[in-house]
Parts: sequence; C-alpha cells; structure tokens
Amino acid sequence: MATRDTIEAYFNRLKEKKDWDSFLSDDMMFTSFTSPIKRVSGKTAYLASTKRFYSMITALEIKEVMVDGDRACALTHYDLQPPGGPAFGSDVAEVFGVRGGKITSFAIYFDSAPFPK
Repeated sequence: MATRDTIEAYFNRLKEKKDWDSFLSDDMMFTSFTSPIKRVSGKTAYLASTKRFYSMITALEIKEVMVDGDRACALTHYDLQPPGGPAFGSDVAEVFGVRGGKITSFAIYFDSAPFPK
C-alpha cells in the first residue's frame, strides 16, 4: 500500500470510528510538538495516552495531504466535544512516516489554547 493510500485509509477509518488503529505499527513513535514536547513509543502506549482525544472527536476534515516518498503531512481540522464542556475546533498539522502500509511515526503540531485545561 502506497503512503497516500495508507494515510487516506487511516483518516477514512478514523471518520468512521472503526479499525483506524490497525494502520499503526506496533513499534510506532509518536511526538506532540505542543509545549511541553511529548514522546510516546509503541502503539499500545500511544493508544493509552491519546484515548481521551480520540473519544472527543465529533467530526474530522482533511484539508490537504502532501506526500513525499514514505513521508506525508496532513492538514486537518477536528471538531471536539469534551465531556461536560463546550465543543471546540482544532487545526492540526500531522506528519507521518509510513512503511509497509503501516504508520511508523506520527508527529503533531497544534495550538493548545482551545483545549480545556
């Protein structure tokens, strides 16, 4: 599966809220470049550390996907609904490394100001 196909399938499944995590490599590396920088190694640890975020997604818009070999960057917009709080939106730049149809690295850049404290 080509890089673009992998990323587009990941986002399609994420929109459907089913089996999106099957695109993550078991040994993936995740980095959030929002201060403070956070790094997580491995699919299991990543899913545990991002469970709250994924549970808040009510809508996802993929604005653009750029691909260069085994690397891709997606500009996305998430509508989020935290439990007991007001809904808000978040624009995110997501940078992926892909090998063999799996996401091996995943880095995000976003403004944390709209997120509840």
